This record gives sequence, C-alpha cells and structure tokens, in this order.
Amino acid sequence: MKQTKSSKPDYAVYTVEGDGDKAQWTKIGAAWSHKDREGLNITLTALPLNGRLIIRKPKTERDDA
Repeated sequence: MKQTKSSKPDYAVYTVEGDGDKAQWTKIGAAWSHKDREGLNITLTALPLNGRLIIRKPKTERDDA
C-alpha cells in the first residue's frame, strides 16, 4: 500500500493505562503499513507517560469483520 497524506491509516495507535475492565484507552496516533508490509510509518499526536503503546486495526474495520 502506498502511503499518501489522504490515505486512510491501516492502524490506530493508543496508549493504555491500567488493565482489564479498568483499562483507559486513549487514541494518540495512526500507522500506515510500508509497501512491502515489513514495517510501519507511525504518526503520534502525543506521547504516553507510561511508555505503553498499542497498535490495532481501526475499530470500524474490526467491527465489520
């Protein structure tokens, strides 16, 4: 997939605080797969204080599956 400014990201990037049902997920960026699918370009709008990042398929795509 070729990344352009207008292309939809392949993944959403979250910081997660806590565990289980009490986990607080905050979206802080997006990620696009490299053309060869061997890596990601990641854009963040914030940095997590706890250093924990989670990268997932965007929720709308997961809900459709």
